[in-house]
Amino acid sequence: MHNIQTQSICPRADSIIRKLQQAGFEAYLVGGCVRDLLLGYTPKDFDIATSAQPEQVRKLFSSARLIGRRFRLAHIYFGRDYIEVATFRAPHADNQRGGRVNEQGRIIHDNVYGTIKEDVWRRDFTINALFYDPATGEVIDYVGGIQDLRDKRIRLIGEPEQRYREDPVRMLRALRFAAKLDTLPEGQTRDLIGELGYLLEDVAPARLFDELLKMLHSGRGWKTLQLLEEYDLLQCLLPLTHESLAEDPEGTFRPLIQVALQNTDRRIAEGKTVMPAFLFAVLLWEQMTHLAAQFREEGHPEVQSLQLAAADILREQVNTTAIPRRFSNITREIWALQPRFRHRDLRRANILINNPRFRAAYDFLCLRAAAGENVKDDCEWWNKFIEASPEEKQAMCKPPHKKRRKKRSKAKSSENAS
Repeated sequence: MHNIQTQSICPRADSIIRKLQQAGFEAYLVGGCVRDLLLGYTPKDFDIATSAQPEQVRKLFSSARLIGRRFRLAHIYFGRDYIEVATFRAPHADNQRGGRVNEQGRIIHDNVYGTIKEDVWRRDFTINALFYDPATGEVIDYVGGIQDLRDKRIRLIGEPEQRYREDPVRMLRALRFAAKLDTLPEGQTRDLIGELGYLLEDVAPARLFDELLKMLHSGRGWKTLQLLEEYDLLQCLLPLTHESLAEDPEGTFRPLIQVALQNTDRRIAEGKTVMPAFLFAVLLWEQMTHLAAQFREEGHPEVQSLQLAAADILREQVNTTAIPRRFSNITREIWALQPRFRHRDLRRANILINNPRFRAAYDFLCLRAAAGENVKDDCEWWNKFIEASPEEKQAMCKPPHKKRRKKRSKAKSSENAS
């Protein structure tokens, strides 16, 4: 027996499965959503596995779009949202039509279709190889995934080295699931991670960004980052952060990351929104400020130094994990506003408080203060200013500094007149 609550199942996913079944195909919820349902969580995403091939899915659903060359999928759209539908896969030889691996053993083309019993052996971990039929309420488990979930065991299906070589991102997923279940991968699933971590260098930066975001926004972000450090994978995702943590001369950078990720974990647990750009502002802060200081030493003004350093640091990070511009631009703005919190005149304070990025930048300032940076006075002043009445704000602020104009002497004035 299982404890899946049917009200936690997405009605759209349920309707897709029933329509596929009515058309004569097998169809199930699969993977992480089944795992989370068994754990009592409401999944964020619902994935479907079916015996229908992508073209057959497209014929059944007018809103379906086929994506992917390496791994052909159907996305069935509901407005901007979509449900992902994948066809059962089968093991394949390298010379088999539809499947191909490279010299390192990584799957680069995977469109060999099969049955549900073949598909289960293509999945990564036993706890993700569970199928659920909402029409019958049956959970199908060929690999002992339910028991592993109860025992909090993270175990790869098949030969661990081969599975990691097929898709190196599985190493990151192993650590994410370990953090989520508060356990550790077992046996070779664990031991090979440090040894094969270099394989992540060949993974597309955009894919690494997606996986990194899942890790940081898993609700166990701080624990996940600690595991990335422990298994020497942090340098594969955030090399600049790895370098900063290794040095951290002031001892404030690790507390900054810890407080930021713990706050993020708490917000996620409370169902509140989180901002990826904010976390990247935290993770790259130490390297950015260090580089900005070098630009100032070369004679650049403070604002320009920040802009130059931000551009260089983000450009370097994008080579590893491709942070989309819609996030990196906000990260730049958060950094650029930090020096402006030192100003105490009313005009500048009012301009800053009305800036669209004020709240994120202010939260970042308070985070820096909590981590031990020398900005405690600024943080406390702004705490009071935000709550103050207009009269109190005016009293708190210094009058703007005006340059005094030199009076011209009478002698010079009469001289010029003549």
